[in-house]
Amino acid sequence: MNPDKDNDALVIAGRRFSSRLMIGTGKFPSAAALRAAIAASGADIVTVALRRVDLASPEAEGILSAIDPERQLILPNTSGARTAEEAVRLARMARAGGMPPWIKLELTPEPRFLLPDPMETLKAAETLVKDGFTVLPYIQADPMLAKRLEELGTATVMPLGAPIGSNRGIRTRDMIRIIIEQSNVPVVVDAGLGAPSHAAEAMEMGADAVLVNTALSDASDHAAMARAFALAVEAGRMAWRAGLGPERAGAEASSPLTGFLHPQA
Repeated sequence: MNPDKDNDALVIAGRRFSSRLMIGTGKFPSAAALRAAIAASGADIVTVALRRVDLASPEAEGILSAIDPERQLILPNTSGARTAEEAVRLARMARAGGMPPWIKLELTPEPRFLLPDPMETLKAAETLVKDGFTVLPYIQADPMLAKRLEELGTATVMPLGAPIGSNRGIRTRDMIRIIIEQSNVPVVVDAGLGAPSHAAEAMEMGADAVLVNTALSDASDHAAMARAFALAVEAGRMAWRAGLGPERAGAEASSPLTGFLHPQA
């Protein structure tokens, strides 16, 4: 293993993760396809919608059967919740059912664009942090909201790049840059990333991680796409650490024509 990469581990709530790619589990055609994608991605964190799993029968051939809890952190999410009260109830049910006290907080009451509700998210986050949960909130790319959530004690902030499932890439660049600049907790770009190049861009901007689901489940070869995203995340992180050159308005020769040619005597 590359020791430099080892020293660059992602740390969330004091826990170290070797991969900066998080994987969602929705819309895969089978548990086998999901299992192959997770393995190819190298992801350490896999998020699961609480409304789509049977906590009483995790061994059944379903989403939970595709995840190895010895290798991946199962991150329950409150997808489908419309109010803070509903999200808190789901989180508590998951913890009571034996799942880790980590929660990806999602509150999307608007059904068409599935945009997260900032007020209900803030309200639920406050309750869950006080209740001992490690909270990873999914939010619109709102720098002020991100800062308020950090101040409440959330473990990360997870601004969207574009609407969920849209595969449109990062359409909120300017706001995500501000969030990254001011954040003291990991910033995870979540939703809308449809191609490995989108993930690489997020990492080049300085994001700490990305979360991808639809791009993998939409692919003809789920495992190959997962591997492509893993490589893109690693490349983007490496580029950010190396230091990207500045953008310039005009051309600048990479091989200057002055300073090394001398006229004949």
